[in-house]
Amino acid sequence: MTATVVEVEIPPDEFALHQSLAALENLNFEIERVVAHDEDQVMPFVWISSEKSSHEEIEAALEDDPTVEDIELLTDLDDEWLYRMGWVDQIDALIQILVKEDGTILAAMGNDDCWNLRIVFPERDSLSRTYDYCENHGLTLDVLNIYQLEEGRKGRFGLTEDQQDTLTLAYEHGYYQVPRKATADDLSEELGISHQAVSERLRRGHGSLVENALILGEGADSS
Repeated sequence: MTATVVEVEIPPDEFALHQSLAALENLNFEIERVVAHDEDQVMPFVWISSEKSSHEEIEAALEDDPTVEDIELLTDLDDEWLYRMGWVDQIDALIQILVKEDGTILAAMGNDDCWNLRIVFPERDSLSRTYDYCENHGLTLDVLNIYQLEEGRKGRFGLTEDQQDTLTLAYEHGYYQVPRKATADDLSEELGISHQAVSERLRRGHGSLVENALILGEGADSS
């Protein structure tokens, strides 16, 4: 059995908080953590930010949103707010992922364009069943990227084996310290490859790490 990480896109009108997104401009959501205790409700911790809407307007929209209940403000940072809430409607896809297939949401971001989720499933068949479930129930689940974890954590972050080895060696030898304790030439000599090859592995590896650890909805760099 091999765990599978998948990045998917879901239209906002098929997901919780759709009414809030429709009511306010430039509203952005980022899920900090989400759990499902049963098939009727999921309980996420959600960061909310907006360039145009005030805190009061956001909270009023949440209170009027039929997909949400039990809203609790946990953190107020003036320009973004962390809420704990219950989602009770438009959560069929999440229930399938979290309850039926024992999946885990690694990251999720939403705005009025789409929701992007990165999910880990215990096996590839779990993803297939979830996709079929959504298709059979008129739900959209656009699969953007799939990573298998049979090669460890590098699969989750879109790294090749060579990139993983080079990044690890660079870290262990102090390449990222200030001041540096190792140069690209030192890594080149240790690995037995050219300076250019080291630089290319580091650059592509850094790009994959940023894209797959921090960015959702951009797709993976398969090069």
